[in-house]
Amino acid sequence: MRLYAQTPARRTRQLVADLIALLLIATTVAFALTVRHAILALAEPGRKAQSAGDSLASSLDRAGDAASKVPLVGNSLKTPLKSAAGSGTALSDAGQSLQDTVGQVATLTTLALILLPTALILVVWLVPRLLWMRRTATTGRLLDTPGGADLLALRALTGPQRPLTTIPAPPGGLADAWRRRDPDTIEHLSALTLRQAGLRAG
Repeated sequence: MRLYAQTPARRTRQLVADLIALLLIATTVAFALTVRHAILALAEPGRKAQSAGDSLASSLDRAGDAASKVPLVGNSLKTPLKSAAGSGTALSDAGQSLQDTVGQVATLTTLALILLPTALILVVWLVPRLLWMRRTATTGRLLDTPGGADLLALRALTGPQRPLTTIPAPPGGLADAWRRRDPDTIEHLSALTLRQAGLRAG
């Protein structure tokens, strides 16, 4: 299966389309990663809250352990300090939860910004290319079959009429010459069909 046309003009257009598509996809990915980085920056308060909560819980826990060694009132001092340490742990958990949420939002947003535009680019660029490859393969196989040139000539006659003006018309017109199986007319018409498909005659 042919990836690019044989005719220079069409091959150039295909190469330009490929470069534009790849550039758009690369730009889409770069933009999505930039947005992801910006969203992840919103998790900084969560990181600070987690760090502060861990530090507070650790400090109060150590203070509670130290207070428990005070004679007579040790247990009374230890209990509120340990409870306050639990509050620090809750602050730390809240900070971690914020980071997780921001991370999930960043991931989903990045995927959406990459997949949706890329899918659109592929539909606009890749689908027509695949259809062209299929049509070109069919045209090539048709040319190789017995009577294939006649069928390609008929395809040219039944297609747009404007390209036919580039072919010298014999007496009676192109259709009459095709019915008479005029070899020059069939050659010109089949070559026209091949050029329209991006293939070279012969």
